[in-house]
Amino acid sequence: MRNYFLKNILLMAVLLLLSLLVFTTAAANSPEKQRIFDNAELLSKSEVKKLEALAKKYGAKRDTDFIILTTKNEEGQDTKELTQDFYDQQAPGYDKPHGNTVILTLDMKNRNVYVAGFYKAKKYLNHERADLVRKKITPDLSDGNYDKAFQSFIKTSSKYMGFRPGVNPDNILFNGWFQIIASLVIALAAVGIMAFNTGGKVTVNARTYHDQKNTKVKQRKDQYIRTKTTKRKKPSNNSSGESAGSGGGTTKSGHSHSGSMGKF
Repeated sequence: MRNYFLKNILLMAVLLLLSLLVFTTAAANSPEKQRIFDNAELLSKSEVKKLEALAKKYGAKRDTDFIILTTKNEEGQDTKELTQDFYDQQAPGYDKPHGNTVILTLDMKNRNVYVAGFYKAKKYLNHERADLVRKKITPDLSDGNYDKAFQSFIKTSSKYMGFRPGVNPDNILFNGWFQIIASLVIALAAVGIMAFNTGGKVTVNARTYHDQKNTKVKQRKDQYIRTKTTKRKKPSNNSSGESAGSGGGTTKSGHSHSGSMGKF
C-alpha cells in the first residue's frame, strides 16, 4: 500500500514538472508584444529596444499601452484616419484587444503629429491633456530628436494619467505654492490689523485744521486741447501649428477616442 501511494505521488510530480516545462517553453516562444512601430525608420535598433522597455514599464503602471507609430504615409492618408485604422486593425490594448491605449502617430509626409487616447486614456488623457503632451514634444520632433521626443511622450502621458480628470497637471505645483503664499499674506494682514487697532484710534484728520468759512476755490478752468483717433488692423485668427482633423473622433469599428494634432 505504501509503495502504491509513493508511485502515485511520483507520477503526479512528473506530470506537474512536464506541465511547467510545457508552459515555460510556450511562454518563451511566444512573441513579445510590440509597442514601437517605426515604419518610417527614424530610430536605431537600440533606441527601439529601449523605447519598448520604457513603454512596457509605464504601461504596466497605468494599465494602458503606450504605442508609437511612425509612417512615411506614401499614400497621403489623413493622419487621424490613419491612426484610427491602425487601432482597428492592430487592436492594441493593455489587457485585451481594443483596450486602454495611447497612440502617438508621426506622419512624415504631412509633417503631422497626432496623440490619441482610447478608453481609459480617453478619460485621463483628454483633448486638453493630449494638447499638453503634443506641445511638449513638438520642439524635439522639429529638431529631429525623435528618441528624446518619444521618451518624453511615454513619460509625460503616464504622468498626466496619474491625475484625476478635470485637473491641469502642469498647474499642480503652482497652485500649491500659491495657496501657501496666499495663506501667509492673509495671516500677516490679520496680524497687522490687530496690531494697528491695539495702538488706539487716530482722531486727527484732514478736516481738523480746515477753515471751511474762509477757504474757497478762487478759479476753475477747463481747457480742451485735441482728440486723436488711431486705427489698428484687427489681427487675423491664425491657427498655424494646428492641423485639420485636430481633436478626437470615432474609428470605423466604433471606438471613440480623444486627440490632439499639430505640425512639427
